[in-house]
Amino acid sequence: MRVLTWITRLSVSLLCLGLVAACASHSSGKTNPHVAEAVTHAQEAVDHGGMGHADAVVTHAKASLQHAQAAKKDMTNPHLDAAISELGEAITHGQAGHADVATGHAKSAVTHLKEISGMTPTAGGYY
Repeated sequence: MRVLTWITRLSVSLLCLGLVAACASHSSGKTNPHVAEAVTHAQEAVDHGGMGHADAVVTHAKASLQHAQAAKKDMTNPHLDAAISELGEAITHGQAGHADVATGHAKSAVTHLKEISGMTPTAGGYY
């Protein structure tokens, strides 16, 4: 009977440790400075894209991408992967002079980055 109690306690402890680790990795976007910088630059890309400045979209999307890639070294998050992809598309279309299309991709990147940092209603949740 003691062995069963010991195994039960060990199982519960490991489960709790796993939950703590999952929560810590889930909230890491809130403290990752690269995510915050990526949001700032991606939003700048959107703002300039709205004014038709394709070259400025490229500049800010590249800066955002650098920060997003730096954040990826510290964390794993599907929204971060999606943001990196969208920023790449924003750069490609911005370099082609398609400010409107580039802006759409930059907006999508902002949405994904904000999901990581908890700045949206779902706050990084995966519903």
